[in-house]
Amino acid sequence: MNWQSIPFTKVKIDDAFWRPRLDTLSRVTIKACLDQCEKTGRIANFAKAAGLTEGEFEGIYFNDSDVYKVLEGAAYLLMSDRDPALEAEVDRIIELIAGAQEPDGYLCTYFTLVAPERKWTDMEKHEMYNGGHLIEAAVAYFEATGKRKLLDVACRLADHYDRLFGPGKRHWVEGHEEIELALVKLYRATQEARYWKLALWLLEERGRGHGQGEIWDKEEWGPAYCQDDVPVRDIEKVTGHAVRAMYLYSAMADVVLASGDSAYVDALHRVWAHTVDRNMYVTGGIGPSRHNEGFTRDYDLPNETAYCETCAAIAMAFWNHRMNLLFGDAKYADVVEREMYNGALAGISLSGDKFFYVNPLASDGGHHRVEWFGTSCCPTNLVRYLPSIGQYAYARTEDGLAVNQYMNGEAEFEVAGGLAVKLKQTTKYPWDGRIELEVNPERTGTFVIRLRVPGWCSGYRLKIGGRSLSGTEALSDRGYLVLDREWSPGDSVALELDMPVAIVRARAEVEADRGRIAVQRGPVVYCAEQVDNPDLTYDAFALSANEPFHASYRSDLLGGVTVLTVNEETGRPCMLIPYYAWDNREGGFMQVWIREARNQRLYFH
Repeated sequence: MNWQSIPFTKVKIDDAFWRPRLDTLSRVTIKACLDQCEKTGRIANFAKAAGLTEGEFEGIYFNDSDVYKVLEGAAYLLMSDRDPALEAEVDRIIELIAGAQEPDGYLCTYFTLVAPERKWTDMEKHEMYNGGHLIEAAVAYFEATGKRKLLDVACRLADHYDRLFGPGKRHWVEGHEEIELALVKLYRATQEARYWKLALWLLEERGRGHGQGEIWDKEEWGPAYCQDDVPVRDIEKVTGHAVRAMYLYSAMADVVLASGDSAYVDALHRVWAHTVDRNMYVTGGIGPSRHNEGFTRDYDLPNETAYCETCAAIAMAFWNHRMNLLFGDAKYADVVEREMYNGALAGISLSGDKFFYVNPLASDGGHHRVEWFGTSCCPTNLVRYLPSIGQYAYARTEDGLAVNQYMNGEAEFEVAGGLAVKLKQTTKYPWDGRIELEVNPERTGTFVIRLRVPGWCSGYRLKIGGRSLSGTEALSDRGYLVLDREWSPGDSVALELDMPVAIVRARAEVEADRGRIAVQRGPVVYCAEQVDNPDLTYDAFALSANEPFHASYRSDLLGGVTVLTVNEETGRPCMLIPYYAWDNREGGFMQVWIREARNQRLYFH
């Protein structure tokens, strides 16, 4: 299949939902993360490793990666708005990073400052994980500014890896995946095939007994924790640490795309089904266990103790975006959407300066976002994920384009044959299911537009130029409506997705959700929060699936949200808000899965 992502630099988001968030990210979040990296010594570690200042290493051995992720996010923001002050600050930090690189290309400030004699002795110590995030930041900054300094650092580092590791050289199984997908990015930026081939070799090292280090020696974790229990092409089920797993699967998909070799395809299909069908929360969250930040057993999906790391939701979006490009199926874009509006978005406050690491689906009132963490992978991951969400909106297909995510704005791309097309999307999504497209090819031409019909949608209406289309005129293929026709400048398409309130029930195997319902409208999962329901007591109220829910848009609440109101079992009113927006006001309980009124237990959807 091999669809291609439309770069987010070609996608202008002018959307009542996403635009304010991106503005807050640019105005507040990026600066907050840079300040924290400064205050916690993360940036100073580079100056010390470069010999510019005295002092000891501060923090955890993977702290370099947080700086790199913030720089990657800054690069994405600079692609949209060339802010001179932000660019100057990034350039300053890049000088420190370049100074910290050792003559042979090695770069990891922990080992330079603390334990130079222990380099490459413990595969858990994130040496290549750090390097992977450096590479991703370097590619992004080069694409944003054309400046090569950080890219040159990244190439020297990758060349260092390539000299030490590979066929006939040293074995290596990086404890935390990241380097594999970063090397594919570096290949795309430089066209040096040895980089993706090194990524392939690193994938092939897994599950063959080469792993050594702290993780491998812990009986309760072992090789499965870092995806080293079976060769990757033999993977049957998701195990271990959730973020590491998602990065691994993302890299597997990347290597298939880069190499054209389908060796990993069967494994990707198997593990996707196992992850989504048996191990994913309704919010898109994955990884229920705090103990291993990951997976336990099938259908183990507790609510109050759900771990659901923000990074794991973001990584789930990374993986499913790649799966969509690889296989051209809308079900993968459905998962990306679930993360965008629920699992990942909950990780950041509306103010843009507080974060969740852990995202439970129920709380008695004690769980709150904070400004920073000792391990702050989640805030810095949000900083690089959110500014690039435009890349998920469209894909270029072999015969045209696919519209994967619905957001107000414009996009530019070329379809097969080199025909330039501008597309304008007008919508109030996710609160309203009406999407209008204005299609403007540079000249009349024939190509295909695919429109995703989300998995949550049970009905829709479609018009082109005001004329309703019958089923035979808009064929359905793998979750898309396929519009294959001659398009002229100014052509219009209107897609109206039915967006009723939907009652969700978990599979019977999910013990935590038996006798409970969740509520979703469109792509948005809802929850009850105490601040809106002062007369209700945590987990002591019930909703009926047959009671009518009323949806109303509140511009004055939580940055503008559609709320749902319904009477609970005893007749008292209950108000539900989007899950992503909880804990942005005064504290109190929160629940996604709510007890179902006893007289409704005979109804199953």
